[in-house]
Amino acid sequence: MTLDDCRSGEPAFAELVERVASVYEVPVRALTVRTLLHLPLLAKAGGRISQSDVTAELERNADRLGSDYEAIEHLVPTRGHPLSDLRFEVLPDRIANQIFSRLHYLRSARDGSFNFALVDPVHRLPVTVCSVSPLEWALVGRQLRASFGVAPGTAWDVSRVYSFEVAPKNAISFLLAKVRQVMRGIENARVLTTAVDPNLAFVGASYRAANWQRWMSVQARPYLYVDGTYASPRQLRVRYGGANLPHLRAMNPGTRFEQSRVPLLDSWIYCCRLDGITESVAAEDQRRLRR
Repeated sequence: MTLDDCRSGEPAFAELVERVASVYEVPVRALTVRTLLHLPLLAKAGGRISQSDVTAELERNADRLGSDYEAIEHLVPTRGHPLSDLRFEVLPDRIANQIFSRLHYLRSARDGSFNFALVDPVHRLPVTVCSVSPLEWALVGRQLRASFGVAPGTAWDVSRVYSFEVAPKNAISFLLAKVRQVMRGIENARVLTTAVDPNLAFVGASYRAANWQRWMSVQARPYLYVDGTYASPRQLRVRYGGANLPHLRAMNPGTRFEQSRVPLLDSWIYCCRLDGITESVAAEDQRRLRR
C-alpha cells in the first residue's frame, strides 16, 4: 500500500487499524493518527510501504497508546453525554499537561497556554480539550500582517486539540466557538490560527464547522525521529539543545536521529477573527509559504 492509501483511509489500511485497535483495546482514531505520523519514516519511493511494515507500526503504536491511556486512566471518560449536557471550563494546567503529554499525537503540552475543555456533567472529566498559545510561527505571523492586517503579537494559536472517544459529534467545533468567546476578552488577541496536517488524515472539518477559514498553506518539512519515534523540532531543541541532525548524531552516537525522505503534503493554516466575520480566501488566492 502507499502513504496516500493510508491517509485516505482505504479499506486495506482501515481494516488493519480496526483489527489492531480491537486487539489492543485502544481508540481507532488515536491509533490511526499516531501510526500515520510514523509511516513516512518507513515509506520508500512513491510512498510505498509493505503491509507487514504497516502492521508492525500499528502494533508498536497501539502498545504505547495503551500504556499512555493506563497512565492517566483516572482522567479518561468512559460514558458519553449529549453535547448540550457538556460544560465549558478552563482546564487546570496539571490536567491538560497530562492529557497532551500522553494522548496527543505530539505527546507534549505547550508552555504558556490557556487550556479549555468540555467536561461531562457527572464526573467532571474532560471530554474534548484544547490549548491556546501565543503564535510563535514567525513565517505565518508575517503573512498575517502583510495580507490580513493582523498586528504582531495579536495572533493566538490553537496549538493542541484532543477529543476522547466518547465525545459527541461536533464537540470540537462547539469547544472552538466557546474559546472564541473567551479570547475576545484578551486585550492583545485579534485572530486565532491553527495548522492542519493532512498527512495525518486531518481535513479541517471541525474548524470549518466553527466558521474558520483557510487562509494559506505552509510547505512541508520532513518529519524527524529519535530511535524510530517522532520528535518535533521544538522537542529536539528542548531535549538535545538543537534540531540539526548531523550535529545531534555527532554529539549523541548511541542515539538514532532520522528524517522522512518521501514528499509530505503541505500544512493548511486556518484562521478565525475574534471580532466580525472571518473573510474567505479562494483556493487560487491562498499563498503557499516556503521555508
